[in-house]
Amino acid sequence: MKSIKKKIPKFKSIDEEIEFWDKNEAIDYFNFENSGKVKFPNLKPSTKMISLRLPESLLERLKTLANKNDVPYQSLIKILLSEKVSEEFKKVS
Repeated sequence: MKSIKKKIPKFKSIDEEIEFWDKNEAIDYFNFENSGKVKFPNLKPSTKMISLRLPESLLERLKTLANKNDVPYQSLIKILLSEKVSEEFKKVS
């Protein structure tokens, strides 16, 4: 495959650029053969709301622990759950 690709024109406006990319393929302008993975560390993962019933005593303990660590209790639940899930995956692997 050729390493020299078509040159991307200069655009006078965003609308002109949108129209250009609607009519053209990126593969004609970029060489994707040597592309690598990119990390976006500041992006928040998408979330989904669930309903979870917990014993009141456990919820109170979580709230107390969260208060001592100065974090919202729902955030603490997510942190603890994530850590435990990671531990379990390591055991399985």
